[in-house]
Amino acid sequence: MFLAWLGASLLITCAAFIPFGMAGFRVNVTPSEPIGLWRILPLNRATRSGDLIFICPPASAAMREARTRGYLRHGLCAGGVAPLIKRVAATSGQVVEIDDDVRIDGRRLLHSQLMVRDGQGRQIVPYAGGVVASGTVYLHSDFPGSFDSRYFGPLPGRHVLGLAQEVWTYAP
Repeated sequence: MFLAWLGASLLITCAAFIPFGMAGFRVNVTPSEPIGLWRILPLNRATRSGDLIFICPPASAAMREARTRGYLRHGLCAGGVAPLIKRVAATSGQVVEIDDDVRIDGRRLLHSQLMVRDGQGRQIVPYAGGVVASGTVYLHSDFPGSFDSRYFGPLPGRHVLGLAQEVWTYAP
C-alpha cells in the first residue's frame, strides 16, 4: 500500500511539473548563477553582450567529455545535457584573448581567471582565443569554477533558447 501511495505521489508530482517546463520554467542547481527557479523568455532580437541567456550546448566531443566529468547536468538538449545559463560576453567579430584571464577587444573581463585543473585535479584545457565567428556567442559566468567559453569557446547562436529570467532564486 505504501509503495502504491509513493508511486502515485511521484507520478502526480512529475505531472505537475510538465506544464511548468512547457511554460519555459527551469530549475538551476549549479552555482554559475543563483540556484532556484528560472524562466526562459522569448528573444525576438539578436543576442547582445550582457544578455543573460539559456543556451543548449552542441552535441560535440568536448561536451560529451564535460558531461562525463560532471560539468554538465542531464537534460533535454542534444547529447542529453541541460541548457546552460550564461551571460553573453562577446558576439560576432569581437576579439577574445586568453592568458591567465580573458580580454575582449583588449579589455579585461572581470572574474575571468582561468583554472588549469578542475576540483578533482584533472587538467582543463582552455579555449585558445581568437575572433568570435559570425553567428556565435562567447559566454561567461562570474563564478570562478564555471564551465563556460573560457574552456569550450564560442557556441552557435542558433542554440540560444531565450533570455534567462530569475523567478525565485537563492544566491549562496
